[in-house]
Amino acid sequence: MSSQWTADDVPDCSGKTVVVTGANSGLGYEATKALAAKGAHVVMTVRSPERGREAAHAVQDAVADADLTLAKLDLADLDSVRRFSEWFHDTFDELHVLANNAGVMAIPRRETEQGFEMQFGVNHLGHFALTGLLLDRLRETEAETRVVTQSSGIHQNGEMDFSDPMAENSYDKWAAYAQSKLANLLFAYELQRRLERVGEEGVLSVGCHPGYAATNLQRRGPEMTGSFVRKLGMGLANRVFAQSAEMGALPMLYAATADDVRGGSYIGPTGLFGMRGYPGTATSSEASHDEDDAHRLWELSEDLTGVTYGI
Repeated sequence: MSSQWTADDVPDCSGKTVVVTGANSGLGYEATKALAAKGAHVVMTVRSPERGREAAHAVQDAVADADLTLAKLDLADLDSVRRFSEWFHDTFDELHVLANNAGVMAIPRRETEQGFEMQFGVNHLGHFALTGLLLDRLRETEAETRVVTQSSGIHQNGEMDFSDPMAENSYDKWAAYAQSKLANLLFAYELQRRLERVGEEGVLSVGCHPGYAATNLQRRGPEMTGSFVRKLGMGLANRVFAQSAEMGALPMLYAATADDVRGGSYIGPTGLFGMRGYPGTATSSEASHDEDDAHRLWELSEDLTGVTYGI
């Protein structure tokens, strides 16, 4: 593994189809641009088609021959996830990488269309359903394929509260975010174990995190509460402490494309407490490796989404 692996080191992706959730800004946008520059056909999934079109035009301005498809996907609505899956199956015969990147962070309590707490619903359940619905395409593709799930260093603070997973009795925005990011890793590791149990060697499940990267994610919470002071503080922290979104996207790109990545890996920045730097192997919390919690979360996720994997 190179100590200074960058987007220039992404291998040739010609002929590969990649789905990136939350592709219109931040990490998703930077990953889309880098993958398109290496020849991938990138399916940019976005909640807002208007913002998606702006982002697609910007990628095409930066990468003249970018091969892009824009598709609407709202991870806060399982009906939208199913519609996207049906459209994808009708449109594409192969899927090489599914990058589960989109997310929300530390927002006031909201609920998804199906009544799930928003952070758990979008960050985990939406991606759990999406992955399950696209798994057949990943397994049918002849080349090696990957599911890359974006977590966060904040998962270290997470605890799975199975007695109140939707935080209906007590809600703390940061605790809910940490739980959703822990759920991302429990899912990523459990998916790899299940694939191995059925002898599926062609699909890898990998977790990653961006460190502290300057994106729009930090702005959403303050905007939703109308807190100008907090929004100003987040913006200042981004400028002073955070690395760029381009750097923050490198662990996801590495997890998605590097030849030496193994299933069940966790990739993140290797410098300054894992908050910044070039990508490499990272260490996740003990809780993220709890197989009993992973199994329990899997069963809960199948019950809530109605999506079963058959593995």
